[in-house]
Amino acid sequence: MKRLPLILTVFAVVLLSASLAYWALQLFKPAQRPLAAAPQPLAVPLNLEAAKGLFGGQISVVAASNYQLKGVVAAHGSDSAAIISVDGQPAMAYGQGREIAPGVTIKEVQAKYVVLSEGGALKRIELASDATASTTPAPSPLQATPMPQPPVSGAPTTPAVPAPAVHPASTPAPIAPVPGFDRLQ
Repeated sequence: MKRLPLILTVFAVVLLSASLAYWALQLFKPAQRPLAAAPQPLAVPLNLEAAKGLFGGQISVVAASNYQLKGVVAAHGSDSAAIISVDGQPAMAYGQGREIAPGVTIKEVQAKYVVLSEGGALKRIELASDATASTTPAPSPLQATPMPQPPVSGAPTTPAVPAPAVHPASTPAPIAPVPGFDRLQ
């Protein structure tokens, strides 16, 4: 019992310190800043086209941009082939199911288009139609194009005639003899 007054004194000092700290914080607390509501995210419309493949629907395919379909050999079954130019490279023939680039395979070959599978995404390449294909050949860099002359006032105007194509003189390449066929019998 001799320690009871000492324990009560320590308890009273702790209680007084806590009370003084509370009231000091209440007296010197800063003014509350106005709170702004959190911005609501915009509602993204659902893309039902993306979910069609999950439930057996027809998947729409997107056009591939770095592949050009030059020609098609459509046959029955998996014997079909497509002539495709990849990234501006020379066109090559690929059979159905073959890989034309890493991760890109030919899924389906039809008479007017080819469906590619690129990482699981289907891409459709259309055959260039005759209307979009250019019928005039591109001018060669050796052809000279005349400069248009301004019309002279009072003189009759005649249409300009293009200059003839200038081709460098070329010699035919020599033909190498085939061994075994160099003598007559």
